[in-house]
Amino acid sequence: MTEPSPRPAASGGGTQPEEADRLRDMLRTPTYLKTLGFSALIGLPVSLAAFWFLVGLHQLEHLMWANVPQALGWDAPPWWWPLPLLLVAGILVGLLVTHLPGAGGHIPASGLHAGGSSAAALPGVILAAAVSLPLGAALGPEAPLVALGGGLALLFRNLVRTPATPQSKALLGAAGAAAAVSTIFGNPLMAAVLLMEMAGVGGPQLFAVMLPVLLSSGVGSLVFTGFGRWTGLSTGGLSLKLGEPVPRIDTGDVFWSVLMAVAIGVFVHLILTGGRLAAVFVSMRPVVHTAVCALAAGVCASVYALTTDLSPADVASSGQATLTRMAADPHAWGVGALIAVLICKGAAYALCLGSLRGGPIFPSLFLGGAMGVLLAPLPGLGVVPGMAAGMAAAATSALRLPVSSVVLVGLLLGKTDLIPVVILAAVVAFVTTELLPPGRAVPPVVKPAVSPAASVASPA
Repeated sequence: MTEPSPRPAASGGGTQPEEADRLRDMLRTPTYLKTLGFSALIGLPVSLAAFWFLVGLHQLEHLMWANVPQALGWDAPPWWWPLPLLLVAGILVGLLVTHLPGAGGHIPASGLHAGGSSAAALPGVILAAAVSLPLGAALGPEAPLVALGGGLALLFRNLVRTPATPQSKALLGAAGAAAAVSTIFGNPLMAAVLLMEMAGVGGPQLFAVMLPVLLSSGVGSLVFTGFGRWTGLSTGGLSLKLGEPVPRIDTGDVFWSVLMAVAIGVFVHLILTGGRLAAVFVSMRPVVHTAVCALAAGVCASVYALTTDLSPADVASSGQATLTRMAADPHAWGVGALIAVLICKGAAYALCLGSLRGGPIFPSLFLGGAMGVLLAPLPGLGVVPGMAAGMAAAATSALRLPVSSVVLVGLLLGKTDLIPVVILAAVVAFVTTELLPPGRAVPPVVKPAVSPAASVASPA
């Protein structure tokens, strides 16, 4: 066996790692420097466009679910309110995805992913989201934001006639998507981590290394916390004292969080499987079957309202506002209401994943939080740790992005002492979901076939 030739020594007398040399060489290339500078420039217009896009969605949702019912004499939307709204949404989305480029963005049942954005697809993405989310789709706005940011970045590149290469397209698309997504999460770190993990940097090898690192760091943090509490000694670690009391993590929280993560992984996997089946159903006749699935999601919201005497908007929405209310007063939800919202919103979520347009993050967070509140009475499990573990497990199972899910839940809670439980739940849910059968592939939306008369008249 021949020995590898020695690497050239660096100016300092030592040798530099190969990856560091590659990074330095890449940073010196004019093309990459231009891409870096352009990424900084596009952050302003993309974030402004994303801001007004979210404002428009919020105003439309408030109009359809508050202003219009009040104008008609109802203090709250009646139980049947989601039925006509989601039927209209299904018809309009079906027409948009079959007649506009880009099919209104990717199908949510395929997950949240970067890439595939284009300037030509922007009108369809914006319109499909505008008729899905405000009219009651059980989806969030993050997927349209990713497509909007990436598409706008490429559009600006075309306007200034920047040279297009596969690398610059990928980098600018990711940069634009991150600028747009940061507007909804309110944190640039979350957007950066999400886009890096979505882009699949490192491939399967990254996950192979990342899962043991996440798991061992979570266990190590629990051990340090436990021994520090038992002995009263300190290791001098870096920490910030919060002004609010933080619940102590004990053995019951860890035990039930792990079991809950397995159950939530299976539960969310069943929802995603239903979403893929709905996508297969929609692909056969996009307009009619999209309307059928959307109407069925409306039925789920109406059944929930009839059985609980609560607002159908708890089901026919992304769940962001409902999760906020639940976190503020979890004890206001009875066991029957929690079971009903899990069943009805889970079914509506699956139907919307395969038919309408939006993102999977916020509904999964809500379902995980509701499951945590439901199971909180278990001996040794607190409400806050239960919600934290539930949200982490559900988001990880829906996204297949454990690091992003941990960062997201940690930022939402603002409680650093809960991070070990969040990590354990995310890793257990990720492994559980990956070990389950993958299910049907999500088919692309097929445009209507050309009629025989048209095919005969067309030139050969």
